[in-house]
Amino acid sequence: MKSSRIPGFYKKTVEERRELLQEALNFSDDELSALFSEDALPIETADKMIENVIGTFPLPLGLGLNFLINGKDYIIPMAVEEPSIVASASHIAKIVRDAGGFQTEASERIMIGQIQVVGCENYDSAKQALVNAKNGLIEAANAAYPSIVKRGGGATDLDVRILNDSPNSNYGKMLVLHLYINTCDAMGANIINTMVESLAPMVEDIAKGKVYLRILSNFADRCVAKASCIIPPRLLETGNYTGEEVRDGVVHAFEFADSDPYRAVTHNKGIMNGIDPVVIASGNDWRAVEAGAHAYASRFGSYRSMTKWSVDEEGNLVGELELPMSIGIVGGAIRVHPISQLAHKILRTESASELAQVIVAVGLAQNLGALKALVTDGIQKGHMALHSRSVAIAAGATGEMIDIIAKELVKSKEIRVGKAIELVEQYKQ
Repeated sequence: MKSSRIPGFYKKTVEERRELLQEALNFSDDELSALFSEDALPIETADKMIENVIGTFPLPLGLGLNFLINGKDYIIPMAVEEPSIVASASHIAKIVRDAGGFQTEASERIMIGQIQVVGCENYDSAKQALVNAKNGLIEAANAAYPSIVKRGGGATDLDVRILNDSPNSNYGKMLVLHLYINTCDAMGANIINTMVESLAPMVEDIAKGKVYLRILSNFADRCVAKASCIIPPRLLETGNYTGEEVRDGVVHAFEFADSDPYRAVTHNKGIMNGIDPVVIASGNDWRAVEAGAHAYASRFGSYRSMTKWSVDEEGNLVGELELPMSIGIVGGAIRVHPISQLAHKILRTESASELAQVIVAVGLAQNLGALKALVTDGIQKGHMALHSRSVAIAAGATGEMIDIIAKELVKSKEIRVGKAIELVEQYKQ
């Protein structure tokens, strides 16, 4: 792929976009046919993925363009139903591209398994006994899943905590063992759960207590990815707004979200507008990523902004986003869903760590897109213009009529189904 910068991509027909994609990424005809199929996920496959299947529930699959991350171009598949998300991410990616692109990094791929122990005779002694047995427990955990060890991963460490130790606690005292596991390029749920379940009898014997829960934690705070960007004000100029005005407005909007949970929830939802579509398209567990991200936003004792926006000494806008990323590029739905397999070929990420970095870059872009709109013309102008097509379809417009009705809705500044129905009736006459 030469570049993720494809001017006028949104103006082309679906067929023309597919042809460009096939040429850029060397898709075979069989691979590309999955995008043409009305049944991209065969019902026979769907029936094996979950229970009680009666059909499938498709989402539009679009492409985030213009992304330059650590000097590498990315075309990013995004599965989402809301208009303006893909356009906004691509617009901001172009601005950041002109500023040198996103810079990203990631921590080790360490996930967490938890084992809960209750009924210990002496919790302090039980904790120490488990700590003393650390090497044996890690060895036993790795013996339960030797294939991950062969791939360079496996259990690497553990620690033990005592919960509800205060006499004022409303709950009974318990001991929790954390097993830290390098899951390599897998999200690792099966790996983690297998390991902690295998350790339960051994932990009971050592701690002299009763094990209840033994399961992974989706709060993967030892598996984080970070994205940043530095944007000169001249690239932020919008209509009658100077770049400095946009820059300062974005910083003030961040400070609002970082100070008030009522604003932070909507602010962070906008970040996840970019993250979730990539997680979904890549066949990963978007619910786990969502839960971990919101927990991370609360790690300092209150719910705050996931992003940080500031001004550096040269007057540039500086953006940062760091989040846990419990995702993978192997296993789970990735192996069986045809579109997820295609999404990974489009992404060209070679590791789960690289995919995590791409995802947070999209989240950062999405946040800036929303804030830039909010501090200039407002969120509705661009969003509703794109939403007009959905309104036209809801009113019964088909074929070329959809774009005609959508343009009339924007022109009338009444983007609602009732108005669209009137226009459809006029068109038919």
